[in-house]
Order: sequence, then C-alpha cells, then structure tokens
Amino acid sequence: MATPLGEKIRDLRKAKGYTLDRLAELSDSSKSYIWELENKNPPRPSAEKIGKIAAVLGVTADYLIDPTDAIKVEDATDNAFFRKYREMDPTTKEKIRRMLDVLGDDE
Repeated sequence: MATPLGEKIRDLRKAKGYTLDRLAELSDSSKSYIWELENKNPPRPSAEKIGKIAAVLGVTADYLIDPTDAIKVEDATDNAFFRKYREMDPTTKEKIRRMLDVLGDDE
C-alpha cells in the first residue's frame, strides 16, 4: 500500500521522466529502496536518503514527508531553489538576478 510519501516520489519521478533505476542512481540509493518507498510503508525511511531524493526531484524533504499535503509542490520547488541559491557564490547570484531582470522585461 502506497503512502503519501510514496505517491509523491512516484509522481515527481514520473513527471521528470525518471525510471526507478535513474532516480536510484541520481540519489545514491538502490532501485529496491526507491521501489519500497513508492510501494510499501517502510517503518523509518532514512532522512539522508529522503533529502537526496528530494534534491534530485527538485523539492524539499519537508514536502515529501508531509502527510497532510499542506505544502504544495510549487512551494517546495521554490524552497529547494532558494536553498540552492543561498549557497551560490556572489558572482553566480548576480548572473541569476540579471537573467531574471531580462526575463521580467517581457511582461
């Protein structure tokens, strides 16, 4: 029986066009571990693995483990981006801000 965690992982994986093998490879997990997360109710999924899977899928671990669906995928995607952005060097951040300025001119 799939859990909310498993359903979210499966939906995001398929939306990105990843196979179980590909997601496992990108997240340093095994195919069987990903399958179990998607299809069973594992007693305690590894926080480290959930964090890696979330990063590969472009969301936050909080989004994946939230059983209430209070966190929307769009918010989780934005939060994942902001976390990456905060870790970037100042030169890269400036380039991104300039790109956003250019993209914003079309509106």
